[in-house]
Formats: sequence, structure tokens, C-alpha cells
Amino acid sequence: MSKTKDAVEAQLELTLKETNFAGMGELYRGKVRDVYRQGDRLIMVTTDRVSAFDHVLGTIPFKGQILNAMALDAFQATQDILPNHVLDVPDPNVVVAKVCRAYPVELIVRGYITGSLWRDYMAGTAGAYGVPLPSGLKRDQAFDAPILTPTTKAAIGTHDEPISARQIVAQGLLTKEQLAQASEAAFALYARGREKAASRGLILVDTKYELGEDADGNLTVIDEIHTPDSSRYWMADEYEARFEAGEAQAMLDKENLRGWLIERHGFSGHGAPPHLDDEIRVTLARRYMEAYRLMVGAEFVPEVGDVSARLAANLKKAGLLAEG
Repeated sequence: MSKTKDAVEAQLELTLKETNFAGMGELYRGKVRDVYRQGDRLIMVTTDRVSAFDHVLGTIPFKGQILNAMALDAFQATQDILPNHVLDVPDPNVVVAKVCRAYPVELIVRGYITGSLWRDYMAGTAGAYGVPLPSGLKRDQAFDAPILTPTTKAAIGTHDEPISARQIVAQGLLTKEQLAQASEAAFALYARGREKAASRGLILVDTKYELGEDADGNLTVIDEIHTPDSSRYWMADEYEARFEAGEAQAMLDKENLRGWLIERHGFSGHGAPPHLDDEIRVTLARRYMEAYRLMVGAEFVPEVGDVSARLAANLKKAGLLAEG
């Protein structure tokens, strides 16, 4: 048994499910992050929670730390395109960010027809995005140029809904000018992410962006970008052969979990989600570590320990959490 697997298994009972830091500010608990507001800044704690089909399913060892590191790496690689909300990183699971007015839609850029868009295409409902798609497309086929398929932002436990650019403006969610600027930025970010992925032997298939405006009205990237939670990655050297054979692509993202849920448990978001057993938790942890190695270009070295205790100590040291 490898040292990495030993470490992952030892961490199974020490994962960070949630935080409850009294006095650190107003708490908002998202699917993955616990966010505390202190005036004009946010303390964003990336937990080890994992979600799929808009349901929180459990925890994955070291996931929060890996996800945070990958998001920070992607922010750094794209800051010349668009500024991001990061102010400080006082702990491997934490980002201190400036408060921004988040846009009420998610911008999803797709370079291939796969996943939910393929399912919508086969069901004849892909027109909800307002993007014309030609007939006769094959699953996992590349588009001639990337497309934008926006969605609404749904509450936890409910589903994001497709929305077209025309509806976004008509419903007053964004002005025409805001949407145009945000769309241009999303395509530029995707191009940079795709370029970096290609240099690592990966295909950035599709990804979501959450954008907003800072206090001065500047368009800003928020949340996270180009992580396995917000993006779909395939192994580049296997794409053509698998596509020609009509086989599923070799994935390096959360789609592995979605596949496990659908194929093993028949769960795709409706009804009660299944329990994540330790086997799939260990498997997914090692997938995240592999994603980190490929995307960041370094080995992730797991350190077994109480994440919550380390987190509290570092937040106190940074003056973000009162002693006591």
C-alpha cells in the first residue's frame, strides 16, 4: 500500500465538513465553502465537502486544500486578463477576498458537446440557451468555436436552470453592456485555461465562471476557476481514439463522481443521494491529487492532521478570529 493511500485513509475521519466560528462575521454556507463576511472582505473557507447534481454528498480527504491551491494557481495565471477577488491566503484552505457584487448568472463556456448539454441536445431541449446547434453532432464532438451556455444561480438543493443571453437582458439580470463584457472575459479566460491545460496533456472541455463587480465597478473573477469542481478535463492523448470509437473519455474531474452516482446508484439529482463509501472517497481524493499534479506541475504532499484545529490556529494568527 502506498504512502499516499495510507495518508488518505488516515485522513478519512479528519476531513473538514463545516466550520462554525463564532464572532468571525456573518456566515453563508455554500455547497463547498463556508464564507464569513467582515465589512468589505470575505473569509472564504474551502471545506472538504463534495457536491454533485446540486447535492452535498459528503467529504473527500484533502479536497479543500487541493481545490484552494488549484484555484489560486489559476487566478495567478489569468490575472492579466481580468482581476480576481483574492486579498490574502492565511491557511491552505482559506482565501480572504474583497466583497464584490456577484452577477446573478453563471457563465459556462463549452468547447465540446458532452455532459448535460449532450443530454439536453438528445432530449431536444438544448435550445433553452439560445445558441443554435447543428444537427448530427456526436457525443464529445468539438465545436468549431467555444459557445456560452449561461445558467441561473440556484439555491442549494435546487437545480441551476438554462437561460439565454436575450432572457438575461430582458429579465434585468444584466445590462446588454455588462453581458457583452462578461462574455468576452469568459471566452478569454477559457482560452487561457485551455492553453495551459494543453501544455499539461489535458483538454479543458468546459468550465463555469462566476463574475461580479468590485466596489469601484470593475469586472472581477470571483469564487474559483479552472478547478476539477468547476471544470471538465479530459486526457488529451486519448481523445481522438476514444471519440472515433464512441467510447467515454478519460476524465480528470468531478465527472468521475457523477458517473459513479449514475452507473452504480441510478442517481442524477432526484430523490435522496446515496452515501459515499470510503472506497469512493479514497479514489476521489487520489484523483484530486492527480489533477493537482497535472495542473499545478507539482506533487501534492498530504499531511495527516486535524484540519479544523490548524485552520482555527491560522485564522487567530492572522487576526481574523478572536482568541478564546
